[in-house]
Amino acid sequence: MEQGKFFFREGDYGNALLAFEDAKRQRQTLYTRMEQDLINFLSIPEVRRLGDYLDLLDTYIADRGQVDAAAALRELYYRVPKASLDNSAARALAEIGKFKDYPEAEYWIGETYRVEGELSLALSQFLKAHKQRSLLENPGFDTQLLYEIADILRIRREYTKMERAIIEILTGVNQEDHPWEQKGEAAAADTLWSNEAGAFAKTSMLNVLGQDGINRFLTLYRYNNITVEKAHRQLGFYYYTTGRHGPAAEHLMFAFLIQNTILLEEISRSEYDYTFTTLDDLMEKAMGKRELAAFVEDVEYYRTGYYLGSSLYATGKAASARGLWEFLNNQGSAGEWRGRAQTQLRSPFVERAIETP
Repeated sequence: MEQGKFFFREGDYGNALLAFEDAKRQRQTLYTRMEQDLINFLSIPEVRRLGDYLDLLDTYIADRGQVDAAAALRELYYRVPKASLDNSAARALAEIGKFKDYPEAEYWIGETYRVEGELSLALSQFLKAHKQRSLLENPGFDTQLLYEIADILRIRREYTKMERAIIEILTGVNQEDHPWEQKGEAAAADTLWSNEAGAFAKTSMLNVLGQDGINRFLTLYRYNNITVEKAHRQLGFYYYTTGRHGPAAEHLMFAFLIQNTILLEEISRSEYDYTFTTLDDLMEKAMGKRELAAFVEDVEYYRTGYYLGSSLYATGKAASARGLWEFLNNQGSAGEWRGRAQTQLRSPFVERAIETP
């Protein structure tokens, strides 16, 4: 696996793919052998008489020097807490069989296909890795997989599937008509947006933003869940483009709040007594720091602010929309979005919706 990553970083994608495929085969071979070692051990008549009690079998293995079975269980206990096996040998056998799958290898095979432009093959690999996500050594990597899946679906213009993938990032829930097979639930990445308990807070936030404007909104609220910032931003752009202005305003509100919270927190690290006053003041400080200027560009900050204003205007919040457009008009670094904001300030309008399949 590490050799494959080395080749990948060097741009040697052919050898990288061979290395990742080899890692996948070696993983399957290793755990197939361990699974068979446990089957052979559990098939011994004397062992069968001990019943489905893992503790008794551990003692028997130690007393009788069952080297292969001991190695298999030692590996399993490294991967899975022994307490989670319910003292069951059958459960241990089932669990070790699962590790024949290698989602990290499936991901890297997909990533290699992606950089070579083979998007269909890359998508297939990412979906396979996502299906095996319970085996990921980095539990948070399933979110990265969904972002990769959503990006390819966007490029392929499969927008409905893209939307579902992004919503899964936020909710942790596979929908019934998901484009991949495995269904079920995982931890929600954004409990504030997705949970019923956050509904009141979300409504209050929208009301403050719509009635009192962006500066009052950012004075009252903070949210630094950077993991979901891109998900909210992409959904916001998609919903605005397709004429769903209410959901667009909601998601872009969260994206813009997260972006500004990150900026505020980073500025506060070097200016411990810093207090937010206006968005213009915040951006003056942020653009004076190279790393924050790079962050602004990376998260499409000005584009987010523009479409947040446009979504608010489309939902009847003209004054708040104008506040955001005036802010963009004051930002020389906003480029295209400054020009668009100036157009809106002269004669506000709702952009034409684009129908998507």
